[in-house]
Amino acid sequence: MQNSLIMSSQTRLTRAYEQAKRISFDNTSKFILFSDCHRGDGSFADDFANNRNIYFHALQQYYKNAFQYIELGDGDELWENMFFKDILDANKNVFLLLKKFYQKDKLHMIYGNHDMVYRNPDIVKKYFAEYFDTNADKNMPLMPHLKFDEAIVLKHAATGQELFFTHGHQADFMNYVGWKINRFFVRVLWKPLQVWGIKDPTSPAKNYTERIKVERRIKKWIVTNGNRITVVGHMHRPCFPKPNDNAINFFNDGSCVHPRNITGIEIEKGKIALAKWLVDTNEDGVLQIVKEYIETPKDLEGYTNK
Repeated sequence: MQNSLIMSSQTRLTRAYEQAKRISFDNTSKFILFSDCHRGDGSFADDFANNRNIYFHALQQYYKNAFQYIELGDGDELWENMFFKDILDANKNVFLLLKKFYQKDKLHMIYGNHDMVYRNPDIVKKYFAEYFDTNADKNMPLMPHLKFDEAIVLKHAATGQELFFTHGHQADFMNYVGWKINRFFVRVLWKPLQVWGIKDPTSPAKNYTERIKVERRIKKWIVTNGNRITVVGHMHRPCFPKPNDNAINFFNDGSCVHPRNITGIEIEKGKIALAKWLVDTNEDGVLQIVKEYIETPKDLEGYTNK
């Protein structure tokens, strides 16, 4: 903790990059990136509850199409909820679907500020080793060897191009170093008030001024480090620069707690895209879950490092 206190945001991001889990990929690889699901207990304060069915359907489609799943932090809402069991019970179908990715070695998890406790492997093992199967009336294995990382780096096997994934709270002092303080206020004060629609001012997703500051710090790191493609979450605001535009290669996959949809970043066939899943109606007025592209697939090679 003392080292974290004296580190700058730039140093924290560099450390995350240097210690990141490395994954080799090529143009046959397929990844879907979601973040900020904030899976909760199903109560009125659970922001994920409204989008649970959209998220589950989208993840099913990606699993059927042989995608790998990368979660960029804040998957579980462990600030508002003290007990992981409540989250598991409310979202058992989701966790059993994640287990399918895990069993095929296609699940890659990053922790954020709201699930910072996953830095501790003992806590991860305690939460994810097993679950109670009501049909079998006994405990069953869930994901006993699951691991959470602070960051992931994809490196293209042919071109050597690197993509850096992390939650982004490294550029947010109070949500990285002071996360326990923020957790206390959210759990004790803001969760009850959230039911009445009062926003949490500690969150950059709901505090415009703080969000801009955090984004600027991350962009500064990107520019300083060769304009490497960097994908984060944390701010809940999708961001997708245009290739070959001399832009900073700063991406944000959005969140899964928007009132009307979820957003994520797809990497497939050497391309990157920003997708949105939402409930829409067909010509007969039947509700259905559909995918739209906010940004259609762009060649990764168009995002060159400087």
